[in-house]
Order: sequence, then C-alpha cells, then structure tokens
Amino acid sequence: MKLTESKLKKAPASKYMNTDQLDFFKEKLISQKIELSQHLDNVRKELSKQTRECDELDRAQIEEEMHLKLRILDRESKLLPKIDEALKRIDDGSYGYCVNTGEPIGIERLLVRPTALFCAEEKNRQEKIEKALSKIFNSQIRIYGAGRTDKGVHALGQHANFR
Repeated sequence: MKLTESKLKKAPASKYMNTDQLDFFKEKLISQKIELSQHLDNVRKELSKQTRECDELDRAQIEEEMHLKLRILDRESKLLPKIDEALKRIDDGSYGYCVNTGEPIGIERLLVRPTALFCAEEKNRQEKIEKALSKIFNSQIRIYGAGRTDKGVHALGQHANFR
C-alpha cells in the first residue's frame, strides 16, 4: 500500500516506522536528492556562464548576485550528505528515532525535515544549551577580549587572562 502524507499522519503510534512508512520516507528522500542535485547543477552552470563584459555598476550587482548564489549553493550542497545519512538510517532501521535519546522523532517533524536526527524535545534542549553557552562566551569576550591563535582566529583559551 502506497502511503500519502494524510494517511501517514493518521497512522497509529503502534505503526511508527513500519515498512510502508520507511518506504514513504525513502522515496521522499530520494526525490529530494534528485531535485536538489539537478538544482545545484543548474546553479553551477548559471554561475559559470556569467558575463564578464559590463559597466562597474552592473558588475557590482552581478557580483552581489553571484555571492548570494554561492552562499545558497554552499548551504544546499551540505544537505546532500544529510540525505545520504538519512537513507543509511532507513536501511539500518534507526531512521525516525532520535540519535541521542532513542525516542521517536515523530511523523510531523520528519515530514517537515526528513533528515532530522533529533526529536523536538532533544533539539530544544540542545538549542537552550547553545544559547546559554553563547551568552557565557559573549560575556567573557566583552569582559576579557578575545585572544588570537597562531592562525589569527579568535579563541578565549589563547588569551592570557584564561591561563
């Protein structure tokens, strides 16, 4: 039986990640991978065909557009390995379960983000920790300033006040 999103959402919890549901997500991920690969190829071709002959104002606008497209290309290309990882999890039977807690990620979340690794509760917990650490880190930067590593990258651990 081929599942639709509405049938998937109505499925009882006891049927979570059964063969039909895994097949649904496998097809969804494969389709997403094909579309994304084609889109990335088109953007790369478009970027390689950019005209070089124009006035300075046009050139600045073209370069800004190219910069934006490159950022999008970089971000979207990072999704391909995540799709491959999700497909591997389908094959090994771990798809749909939080990698940290083992709890179900949930159909709704997987429909929105089929490459999700964490259930909503775990993701929220991680985001709260990151936010708290960011506040601590940023307050330390304001108090002590950031040291510089040999490579010129800021790092608190390299500052004399932290030794």
